[in-house]
Amino acid sequence: MELDALMLSRIQFAFTISFHIIFPAFTIGLASWLVALEFNWLRTGNPLYRNLFRFWVKIFAISFGLGVVSGIVMSYQFGTNWSRFSEFAGNVVGPVIAYEVITAFFLEAAFLGIMLFGWEKVGDRLHFFATCMVALGTLISAFWILSANSWMQTPDGFAIENGKAVPVDWFKIVFNPSFAYRYAHMVMACYLTTAFAVAGMSAWMLLRSRHEPEARLVGARLSMSMALWFAAIFVPIQIFIGDLHGIVVLERQPTKLAAIEGNWQRQSGMPLRLFAIPDDEAETNHYEVNVPKVGSLILTHSFDGVVPGLKDVPPADRPPVLPVFFSFRIMVGIGFVMLALGLWSLYLRWKGTLFSNRLFLTATMLMTPSGFGAILFGWFTAEIGRQPYVVYGLLRTADAVSPVTTQAVTASLITFIVVYAFIFGFGSYYLAKLLRRGPEPVEGIHGEDMSKQPKRPFSVPDEGLEGENGHRPQPAE
Repeated sequence: MELDALMLSRIQFAFTISFHIIFPAFTIGLASWLVALEFNWLRTGNPLYRNLFRFWVKIFAISFGLGVVSGIVMSYQFGTNWSRFSEFAGNVVGPVIAYEVITAFFLEAAFLGIMLFGWEKVGDRLHFFATCMVALGTLISAFWILSANSWMQTPDGFAIENGKAVPVDWFKIVFNPSFAYRYAHMVMACYLTTAFAVAGMSAWMLLRSRHEPEARLVGARLSMSMALWFAAIFVPIQIFIGDLHGIVVLERQPTKLAAIEGNWQRQSGMPLRLFAIPDDEAETNHYEVNVPKVGSLILTHSFDGVVPGLKDVPPADRPPVLPVFFSFRIMVGIGFVMLALGLWSLYLRWKGTLFSNRLFLTATMLMTPSGFGAILFGWFTAEIGRQPYVVYGLLRTADAVSPVTTQAVTASLITFIVVYAFIFGFGSYYLAKLLRRGPEPVEGIHGEDMSKQPKRPFSVPDEGLEGENGHRPQPAE
C-alpha cells in the first residue's frame, strides 16, 4: 500500500470522521434523553428527574461542543482534500448540507442557551419547549447529513451535464432509495448508544455502592431502569431495521453486499458465513465457518434466493473485502450482545434482582461504550464497502482527490492528530471526571418507593405557582 496523497487523504478523512461521529451520535440520543427526564419531572414533580437532567445536561453541553469543533473540520476537507468531488457533486450535496445549517443549526443555536442556562429565568414550560427544540434540531441535523451521505451511496434525482451532477428532482435527491432505512437505523443507533452509556454509568455507581450515599444510588437505579427498558424494547426493532436496510443494499449496492457476506461467486442458497478470512488476491475465503443456505434466507427470505458475488465485477470495481467483512460482523455481534443484555434485564426484573446481581451490573458497565463501537464499525462497513467510489457507480475516489502533494497531506494529518489529541484528550478527561462524580444526591430522598413521591399533573397552570423571585417551589418531600 503506497502512502500517496490519495491514501493519506483517505486516512485523514477516516481519522477525523471517526472522532466526529462519536459526539453527534451521543448528543442525538442524549438530547431526547433530556426531554424524557424533564417531561417526567413536569409530570410527577419527582426531584430525582430534575436532578438527573441537571447532571446529564452538563455531559450534553461538552459533547455538543466537541461535536461542533470536529464537524467544522469535515467541511473544510471537502475543499482542501476532495475538491474534485466538490466540483462534481457540489450542486447536489452543497445545498443539502446548507439546509442542515439553515434548519438544524439555527434551531439548536436559538434554544441551546435557554436549555443550558435559562431554567430559572423562563419557567418550566418554556424551558421544556427549548429542550424539545434542541432535541428536534439534532434529529433534523441527522436528517440532512444522512440524506447527503445516502445520496452518495444510492444517487438519484440528478443528471450529468458537462461532467457534473446537477439537480433534476430534489425530492428524489433528498429521499433517495436508501435514505429512509439509513436514517432510521442511524437514529436508533444513537438512541441505543445513549441508553447503554446511561445504563453502564449507573451500573458502575451501583457496583461501588459502598462508597456512594443512598440518595445518589436512587438516581442511579432510576436511570438504569429507564435505559434498560428502552434497550429491551428497541434493540429488536433496530435489528429489524438493519434487516430491511440489508435488502436495500442487496438491490442497490450488490458489490458492497457481496463484500459484506464474503461471497465471491453468484449463487443461490448462499450460506451464512459466521467466520472467514477473505483473500482478495486468491478470490476465496480461508478457514470459513458457515451455516448452509441461511445467508440467502436472511437476504432474500428464501433458502434458494440468488445472491450476487464479487466476481460479477472486475477486481478494480470491488471494495477491500477483509475490513468490510469483519466490520459488519463486529457491528452485528455488538447488536446481539445488546439484545442478550436487554433480555437478561427483563428476566432480572421478574426475579426482582435487577439492581443487586453483580454479574449483570458488571456486564452492563462493560457495555457502556458498546453503542459507540457499533456505530463506528457500521460506518466503516458503509463507507469502505462503497469503494472504489465516492459517489457509488459515478465518481471514483481516485478521481475525487484534490491535486495536492503528499507532503502537504502528511503535514495536515500530523497536525490533526496532535490537535485532536490535545483538545479531545482534555474534553474526554473532563467528561470522564463528570461521569465519575455522577449526579448530586437530592436532599430528602433516601431510597423510598418512587411511587410515593408527590404527583403533579403536566397540565397544571403556571399562574400562582411561582414563589419569591419568580421561582417555582419544589414539591414537598
